[in-house]
Amino acid sequence: MLFLLLLLQFPRSQHGSVSQHIQGTEVTISYNRPVARGRELFGSLVHYGRIWHPGADSVSTISLDVSVDGHRLAAGRYSLWTIPEEPPKPWTVIFNRGLGGWHTNYPGEAQDALRLSVTAETGPHMETLTYYFPVVDADSAVLRLQWGTVVVPMKIKVTQ
Repeated sequence: MLFLLLLLQFPRSQHGSVSQHIQGTEVTISYNRPVARGRELFGSLVHYGRIWHPGADSVSTISLDVSVDGHRLAAGRYSLWTIPEEPPKPWTVIFNRGLGGWHTNYPGEAQDALRLSVTAETGPHMETLTYYFPVVDADSAVLRLQWGTVVVPMKIKVTQ
């Protein structure tokens, strides 16, 4: 019986997704949601200055046809990566064409579609890694990546 219970266990990092329509364009993020569980996150579990996939297990993806922080990004599906930096240095957010695989296997710069420099902010503690859209307007929205007290905001604008 114990063996059957072990087989039926669910992973600690549950799958999640969020979608937002902006001027008829759908932006969807699909990811696994790690939980802080009392761990020190940035500068410890997630190293500063190293490529990090913001999610758990399989690689997180984003599907869109927009500009991000003023930079054009062609329609498609991309894996999301970051290079966290110790404040006040900005983070690098990477949209990469390499899909699938494990969250520790960065496909390489040759497959990067876009790299952005984004200033991280501080917010209230978020126990589980979350992507959300706190601001949505007629042709734009703000996408936030948040875990612990770190918030990484990105301005999404439809470019039709």
